Amino acid sequence: MGRVRGAAFDDQRSRILTHAAALFAERGYTATSMNEVAAASGVSKPTLYHYVRDKHELLRCVAQAHVDRLQALVAEVVAEGLPPRERLAQLISRFVLAYADACNEHRVLTDDVKFLDEQARERVLDGERRVVEVFADALAQLRPELSAASLTKPLTMLLFGMMNWMFTWLKPGGPVDHGTIAPVVVDLFLGGLEHVQAPPDPVPLSCQKQPQKEICT
Repeated sequence: MGRVRGAAFDDQRSRILTHAAALFAERGYTATSMNEVAAASGVSKPTLYHYVRDKHELLRCVAQAHVDRLQALVAEVVAEGLPPRERLAQLISRFVLAYADACNEHRVLTDDVKFLDEQARERVLDGERRVVEVFADALAQLRPELSAASLTKPLTMLLFGMMNWMFTWLKPGGPVDHGTIAPVVVDLFLGGLEHVQAPPDPVPLSCQKQPQKEICT
């Protein structure tokens, strides 16, 4: 039988992941040593290896834990059974607020997932895709005509572009915090969404009709 791990083990492991995320975010994954992670976590290097096998597993755990939290967040919102507009508003607001306490983890997810092996990277990316799908589904239900025009995914990615790079300019201790900016992002996106129009069927720009033939490139 495997050893039973208690709450104390999980708490210590969580602290290690938090310190590792901070170091990865500040220095980068490749420039951070396990000695530095151990020192920041207040444990010996042998003790650190009691919680993670190596630095690759440490990165995998940081990234996967962050994605798991985001998946749990969207599941909570979906379970509330809100209408599409309110659901999308709640998703946006809660994501922005969640990022307030996960700036380091989010930077790791943005910059360092490329260092994972293919299987671990794909699992993290699959979790991200599932999160995006929940946002896209709410948007499609809110504006089905935009979904029919294949605009749901581009609009969803524009939204994530707004939220995901907030850590580059929204700094702790500044005049505006995540709690202030969350309703602004909701109003900005949903207000703009109301004015998005589905385009008419376009004529391909690469096609030119000639007297007796049509040339398409």
